[in-house]
Amino acid sequence: MNPLPSPRPKQLSLGPLETEILEILWDLGSATVKEIHDRILTDPDRELAYMSVTTVLRRLTKKGWLACDKQKRAFRWRPLLTREEARALQAHQQLKQFLAIGNPDVVAAFADDLDQASLEQIEAIAQRLQAVRKREREEP
Repeated sequence: MNPLPSPRPKQLSLGPLETEILEILWDLGSATVKEIHDRILTDPDRELAYMSVTTVLRRLTKKGWLACDKQKRAFRWRPLLTREEARALQAHQQLKQFLAIGNPDVVAAFADDLDQASLEQIEAIAQRLQAVRKREREEP
């Protein structure tokens, strides 16, 4: 079973503009503030200050989502996690919050409301967990 990515961002929660900028960086791989700002402004109905993009990039860096590299006279920003790693971390966090309810009846009621494909996924996950636990017990 693949472990969750490491290192992990210090803060998983993201605002809408943070998410949008992160999506742009995942698409581009890395970018300057100008490239990100220009990409956002391709929407003719959109207004956003250049400094707002800079502020969000700094905030994402503080949260542990991005790194900044100086190339010649420009700063390039790049994500520290892939889109898939970020989704896995966010799903893990949501699952932990869901299970924190601690009431098996609530969790069971939720499971009762799932469609067949979702139930099959849950069954596959349960089987995978059982296999991992069995291997762990068998290892010296």
